[in-house]
Parts: sequence; C-alpha cells; structure tokens
Amino acid sequence: MTSPTIKQVHNQTVSRSFSLRLNRALPMMTRRLAAVVLEVSLVAASAVIPYSIGEYAKDHSPAEPVPINPVVAATEEAIAKTLAYPRARLNRQVAPLTNLFWCGAIVMPVVVVSWQLYQLGKTGQTTPKQWLKLRVVTPMGTPPGLIRAVWREAVGRWGLPLGTAYLLWRYTGAFPDFGILLGLAGVMLLIEHGSGWIHSRRRAFHDRMAGTYVVNAAQGLASGSFNGWQTGRDHSVTLEFDNGWHQRSETSTHEQPNHPSVTTIVLTSQSSSRQAPHLWGWMRRHPGATLLILSFTGMASVLGTFVGTQVYIQRQANWREFNQQNNQVFLALVKQLSSTSATALEERQAAILALARLDDPRAVPFLVDLLGQENTPSLIDTLQQALVSKGAEALPPLKRLNQALQNDRDTLARRGTPGEQQLVALRQRATNRAIAKILTIYSSELHDADLSRTDLSQMDTRSVQFTLVLDNLDLAGLNFRSAILTGGSFQNSRFYGAGADQRWGTFDDWIADLSGAELKEADLTGANLNNVLMARTNLIRAILNRANLADSYLIGANFSSAQLIGADLSRAVLENASLTGANLGEVKASLVNLHGGSLGQVSAVGGDFSFADLTQSNWQGADLSGANFTQAKLQDADLSSTKLVKANLSQAQLQNAKLQNTNLSAVDLRGANVTGTDFLGAMFATAVPVQSDQFITQPPAAASGARVQGVNFARAKNLDTNQLQYICNNGGRHPECP
Repeated sequence: MTSPTIKQVHNQTVSRSFSLRLNRALPMMTRRLAAVVLEVSLVAASAVIPYSIGEYAKDHSPAEPVPINPVVAATEEAIAKTLAYPRARLNRQVAPLTNLFWCGAIVMPVVVVSWQLYQLGKTGQTTPKQWLKLRVVTPMGTPPGLIRAVWREAVGRWGLPLGTAYLLWRYTGAFPDFGILLGLAGVMLLIEHGSGWIHSRRRAFHDRMAGTYVVNAAQGLASGSFNGWQTGRDHSVTLEFDNGWHQRSETSTHEQPNHPSVTTIVLTSQSSSRQAPHLWGWMRRHPGATLLILSFTGMASVLGTFVGTQVYIQRQANWREFNQQNNQVFLALVKQLSSTSATALEERQAAILALARLDDPRAVPFLVDLLGQENTPSLIDTLQQALVSKGAEALPPLKRLNQALQNDRDTLARRGTPGEQQLVALRQRATNRAIAKILTIYSSELHDADLSRTDLSQMDTRSVQFTLVLDNLDLAGLNFRSAILTGGSFQNSRFYGAGADQRWGTFDDWIADLSGAELKEADLTGANLNNVLMARTNLIRAILNRANLADSYLIGANFSSAQLIGADLSRAVLENASLTGANLGEVKASLVNLHGGSLGQVSAVGGDFSFADLTQSNWQGADLSGANFTQAKLQDADLSSTKLVKANLSQAQLQNAKLQNTNLSAVDLRGANVTGTDFLGAMFATAVPVQSDQFITQPPAAASGARVQGVNFARAKNLDTNQLQYICNNGGRHPECP
C-alpha cells in the first residue's frame, strides 16, 4: 500500500468551505423556521379553502341536495377512525357544489405535496425555500433526488415525530382526548426541528437521517467535496481549509492585495481492501460440513413434507366423516318431522329441539322455513323456543320471515278467510317473540344486528296479542331503520354506548339507527337516546319523559302530542321537526337546533332554550311561561298568541318575529333585538281585577310588567299608544318617548 500524498495549493480566489458557511446559525435557522411555517400553511390552505367553500355551498346553495360523495365519506371515516373522532352522520345530503369542492379539498393537498416534493428532489428547493433563498443538498453539493427527499420529509421530518406522538397518545391512557394529541404532536415536532440548534452544523434530525444539508442558496456552494470510502476501490478524499496564511505574488512588480490561502489535502489509496468472505468460498473450503448440512436439510424437508401431508389427509378425512355423520343426523331429524304415528306431535317437537342443538349451518334456515309453514300452534311455539336458543345466528332469517309474514297479513286482510288470517298472525307473533327474546337474552352481543324494516308493532286481536317489551336493555348499535315499533316499551333502555374501546365519544361508539322508524305511542321513559340517529322518525304520542336525547339527529322527526317532560334535548338537531301539542315541561334544550320547527300549542313551562336556534319556528298558542330563551335565535319566529309570562328573553334575537296578541307579563326583554318585531295586540302587563267586581280592574303592578329597560323599540312594528306609554315609562327607547 502506498502512502497518501499531501499537497498544498495556494489559491488567489477565495471561497468559503461548506462547513464554514453552515455556521451562519441565526439567519439560517430563522429562515428555515419560516420556510417550515410557509410549507405547512401552503398545504393547509390547499385543503381549508375548498373545504370552506364547500361548507358555505352546503348551507346556501339552491340546488337539490344529493348524497355525499363516497370518496369524501370514506376519507372522513378514515380520519375519524384514526383520530377517534365521533362517527359522522350517515347518509348525509349535501349540495352538488359541496361534493365538488370537498373532493378538491382531498385532491389539492396531494397535488401540492407531490409538486413540492418533486421540486425538492430535483432542485433542492420547495417554493417557500425559493422565496427564502434556501437549498437542500447532499454532501456532494447536489440536489437530494426524489427518493431522498421523500425519505427526508415523509419519514424524518413528519412521520417519526407525528407517529411517536400518536403512539404515545393511543397507548398511554391519553386517548381519546384530542387536545393531548395536538400537544404531543407539537412537542415532538418542536424537538425534531429544534434538534438543529444543538448540532454543530445546524443539522436537524431529518437532515442527518437523510444525509442532507440546508445551505444559503444566494451564496452558492463551496468548492470542496466529501467523497466517502468505497470498499474494494481506489479512492481519494480532498479536504480544503483556510490556513490563515497570506502571500504576495512573486512575479508581479506591483503590490497586490493579500489573500488568505487555501490548503488542499488529498488522501489517495491505490490498494483494494480485503473482500468480505462469502458463502461459496466457505463451502469450497469445508466440503464435508457442506455435504452434511445439505444431507440433513434434504432429509428434514422430505420428512416434514411427508408428515404434513399425512396430517392434512387425516384432517380432511375426519372433516368428511364428521360432516357425513352430521348429514345423516340432519336427514334423520328431517325425516322424523314427517312422522304420522300416534305420537307424531311429540316426535316432531323432539326433532325440532334436536335440530336446534345440531351444529349444522342448514338447521337455522330450515327451522325458520318450517315456522313460516307450520299450522299446529303447539309446534309453532316449539319452533320459537328452538330459534331463541340459536341466538344472534337466527336474527337474519327471522327478519326475512317477519317481512314475508307482514306481506301475507296485508294480502289476507283484503281477501283471506278468518282462519288464514289467524294462522298467519300466530306465525308472526311467534317470529316477533323470538326476535324480542333474542334481543333480551343476547342484547350485549348484538351491537351490529340489522333489524331494519322489521315489523314488531303491537298486535291486538281476539286471540293474538303481542307487545314489544325491551325495557332496561342495552340496544346500542342496533339498526332499527324504518322498523315498525308502534306501541313498544323501551323504558330505561340504552341506544347509545361506548364501543369496543370502552371510551365515550370515539369513532367506534355504538349508535342505534332509528331513522324513519315508527315509534308511535312507544314508551321511551328514561331511555338513553344520546347521539342516536332518528331522522324522520314518527314519535306521535310517544312518552319520552326524562329521556336523554342530547346530540341526537332528529331532522324532520314527528313528536306531535308526545310527552317530553324533563327530557334532555341539548344540542340535538331538530330542523323542521314537528312538536305540535307536545308537553315540554322543564325540558333541557340549550343549544338545540329547532330551525323551522312546528311547536304550535306546546306546553314548555320552565323549559330551557338558551342559545337555541329557533329561527323560523312556529309557536302559535304555546304556553311558554317561565321558559328561558336567553340569547336564543328567534328571527322570523311566530310567537303569536303565546303565553310568555315570566319568560327570559334577555339578549334574544327577535328580528322580524311575530308577538301578536302575546302575553309578555313579567318577561325580561333587556338586551333583546326587536328590530322588525310585530307587537300587534301584545300585552306588556296584565291588569289585576278587583275581587269584588271582576269588571273593575286596577292598574298592573310594576312587578308584573315586562322588563324593557334599554330596549330599542324604534324599529318595532304595530306598537299602539298604551304599549308606547308602557315602554317609555319603564326605560325603553323609542323616538316618541320624551
């Protein structure tokens, strides 16, 4: 091996070395931080802007709503599942423009990120780095290339910090608090990007991981390079450094300015390093050991193949034998069901119960088909018991039988004989009882059961009675969409529960779907319907006293004449719902959305509607005595002929509302906006009759009058002389007040 050669070169043109230029820490790090902020902002803006436009179009577009785009729905679901965010409402309808812009909110960030990575790989600069005169280079001073750029950004800069934060959040007990996840992500990103401050060359962890440097693009690159050693090849390393020497030109007769000299050290190796040993060389040096290993390996392979084949053959033989035995038993039991002996009834009952215990996939469909054809009442009851013992496995075929029998009942009701109607009613009652008992016994195991369009309504004929009773059960996650549950009892049952992770408010929560269901006259007293989907559900005359309906989705639901005393409707969505004649006494409806709701003749004495959205709602003839409407939105609401005695309307938005013939005695209107409000015939105070003669009245007491101090009635409508006098005398404001 020859010794390395060292040569010293004195250059008159001075260039700073690569390492020296990286030591300009403060301005460089400041610009790098600004570049990160701009890059994140660029990607965020590409998603937020189209999403915001789509959100605006959803609420303001005149076009007919259409189903949400499947790609958007799948993306929302994936994000919600990853971040443990509560599941989005199902079957949402949005404007066509919303679908377009929300798809853009998915595509645009991908396009922006891809383009920035391409620029970084090819030129070493993203768009913000170009603005700030920064460049990412390799030790050779070249752009990093696409693969290295992706590794630097996707793995080093964002993947590892965010992945670490997510794992800590998910598995240390902080889940599902999203605020903690944001905090952890911020800390990890701060540590990762701040690692450059403590490195001698100001290289952050992602730069060291990818083997890159961030340099000042305005000054160009240094003339030095670092060539790594390569095994088995001649190589050289050239190092340049400023030795601080100064010299004058020996050939010039004039004085020249002094230049610092640059020393270049070249290390050269002309011999190749030893090659690493490889398998073929070892085998040639040890032929005996190689032959022994190959022999044992071959024998083990043959023996393993033989044993594995025998085990597989035996398992297949056992499986065929077992299936053959099961098949023989199944056929024997089916044959027994056609017995015509004197003890045929007992034999058939025994065969039915034996089929229920048989581990055969044909047993349940066969028993359900038999139930749909059986004519003997005692055997119908036996079939019901047998199917209940099969548990959740029996629900899908029972659901299909229920729907078929309902069609038969509808057909026979018009043209069937009483005997046929009676027989079909017996079969349907047995089917419904089987479903109800399975739900009762196995309720904690049926969170994904589908009972949509099932008819479990109350049956009350001369000889057939059935009432669905599912009290005090866990019915969370069940699908009762468009089911008929008229007259059913669900007292204190739970339709919402924590999912498999046993944490509330996460993606896998079990949420029942009662959308479009018929729950007319059902008893849901004390039921937990929190977050439940009940769009267009019929709850006429239903009892929901003390029920928890907070955060539920009740668009277009019908609560006419329902009992909702003490119910919790906080944050529920009741747009265009009907509550005509309902009893809402002491209801908790803070932040409820009742936009366009029909609430005529309701009784909501003492109800809490603070901060609620009640725009364009209709309350004609309602009793709202003592109700709380603090900061409620009542624009364009119709409160004509209502009783608002002692109600709290402070800070309420009453623009263009109708208060015609309304009793406003002792109402608190302070801070309310009454621009355009119609007060035709409204009473601000009630005269007190003299006990001795009901036709003689005393002036109203001050305590019984409405509180109007500071309220501006300048733009209110239809104020008469008495109303203006009361307003002026009690601190209200109007141009006619002295």
